Amino acid sequence: MKILALACLLAVSQGAAASEALWALLKAGGQVVLVRHAVTTPGVGDPPGMRLDDCATQRNLTDEGRRHAERIGTAFRARGIPVRAVQSSPWCRCMETAKLAFGGAQAHASLGNLFGRPENRDSQIASLKNDLLGPRQGDNLVLISHGSTIQALTGVSPGTGEMVVLTPQGGGRFRLAGRLEVE
Repeated sequence: MKILALACLLAVSQGAAASEALWALLKAGGQVVLVRHAVTTPGVGDPPGMRLDDCATQRNLTDEGRRHAERIGTAFRARGIPVRAVQSSPWCRCMETAKLAFGGAQAHASLGNLFGRPENRDSQIASLKNDLLGPRQGDNLVLISHGSTIQALTGVSPGTGEMVVLTPQGGGRFRLAGRLEVE
């Protein structure tokens, strides 16, 4: 039993060390941070009849999701993480996550939800690579999107509010630096 407890403690401390290393990388700047929107009302995909111009027709953040989005922004500010720009999927849950965490964002169609829209995958991923994943100098770029879109780009399926940190390599290529969660 003591060995199991020691193994759990070691795993937690290694995870904390990895998280601190990622925060240090972000503090240095030049990264792209993909953030999956915070917790929404239950469901998968979008309700029938969903329209981008009407938040009432979409799955939106819950109160828990709103608090989580605020904690993400608080973590960036408390650590002094430089953010040059915030881009977001035009879906209301992403725009609200961006507003609560970072004060707002510019909508970028290529960050839109790919769930149930496989025909858009290739064009959106190409646009993300061309428009947003160029080499960065200085501050970080934050991109608020959906799990399906982040997974299509990186192969990582993040949880709600989870961040995937990328180091751009030029030519639309990137190195996966790691994953971060703010509890």
